[in-house]
Amino acid sequence: QVQLVESGGGSVQAGGSLRLSCVVSGTTFTFRPSSLAWYRQAPGQQRELVARISSETNTNYVDSVKGRFTISRDNPKSTVALQMNSLKPEDTAVYYCNILTYYGNDYWGKGTLVTVSS
Repeated sequence: QVQLVESGGGSVQAGGSLRLSCVVSGTTFTFRPSSLAWYRQAPGQQRELVARISSETNTNYVDSVKGRFTISRDNPKSTVALQMNSLKPEDTAVYYCNILTYYGNDYWGKGTLVTVSS
């Protein structure tokens, strides 16, 4: 059974930093070739892709976070992280970890809340 557990959310003032982490279990032999991502959903808005990292560690970001956020993965630990710097109030959202496995299966965490105050 694949499970994703996010941590690291919280409240921070604008300009501050947070580091989100997601531990993925149940993918002993499939984590390395999987694509990993962070999504977010603000109140009243649709969920959007924030950052993705491929199995070859190629990354892409939504324009609004480029230069401020960095996604990374640790294959031996089956984790994916999102370093968020220079946070803005518009970054306030629930952040979700996602894994798209080599076999095309899609799994989600329950989310962690990030609140940025001005």
